[in-house]
Amino acid sequence: MKTAIRIAAALALSLPVIAQAHDAWLKPSSTVISGTESWITVDGAVGNDKFYFNHAPLRLDNLVIIAPDGKTVQPENANRGKLRSTFDLQLNQAGTYRIAVVNDGVFARWKENGKGKRYFGKPEGLAEAVPAQAQDLEISQSVGRIETFATAGKPSTLPPVGKGLELVGVTHPNDLYAGETATFQMMVDGKPASSLEVTIVPGGSRYRDKIGEIELKTDKDGKFSVKWEKPGLYWLEASITDDKTTVEKATKRRLTYVATLEVLAQ
Repeated sequence: MKTAIRIAAALALSLPVIAQAHDAWLKPSSTVISGTESWITVDGAVGNDKFYFNHAPLRLDNLVIIAPDGKTVQPENANRGKLRSTFDLQLNQAGTYRIAVVNDGVFARWKENGKGKRYFGKPEGLAEAVPAQAQDLEISQSVGRIETFATAGKPSTLPPVGKGLELVGVTHPNDLYAGETATFQMMVDGKPASSLEVTIVPGGSRYRDKIGEIELKTDKDGKFSVKWEKPGLYWLEASITDDKTTVEKATKRRLTYVATLEVLAQ
């Protein structure tokens, strides 16, 4: 079941690229800085080990960066290499930046002249890709968000996006410390996501005998809490399937969410 969930998650996160059963993430060089003239570099990748570049770069086509004032800002020096994508961002406003790759695509499969066919990509390309005589047509929508957060100075409020699956910080995502307990809320289209399974993996699993997964479940209000055992980067994942599609003829919607959080030492 866990493998199936991750395959579905990989589909949503990698669109319009063909799906693959690997994890994706954004890795910032820093998440908390003191002034408003500093820069951070963010890496994006898809791989087997959290925060290690061993498979493929994360596509940045749908990168969206929201500044503390709510306006969209552009990255600088964006580059796509063999194993990772990178870009620079100047935090020239006081407050918290939301940095996310947001994907909304479709997966279709059908039979044509007795042969199985598939399409992965944007909804607007569906009509051209799927012939009118397609047999046994199945269409599903995939909505994914991969994000991280960075704060210059004092953390600022992060308004909910209100679309797809997202994390809302009861505890601010840039105010996390080892030995303390943080509380978050998972939302689907702006409403609490109850009984949702959430997986958190500490970074550095490449050097441990065990991955060290933390398995949690949201309560009726979509909230869950986690006590951070040690400082470092953490990878958070959740996914859900429903029938609330916005694509014509799609019967199923897969929603995935991934966040990179940094826990600081006391």
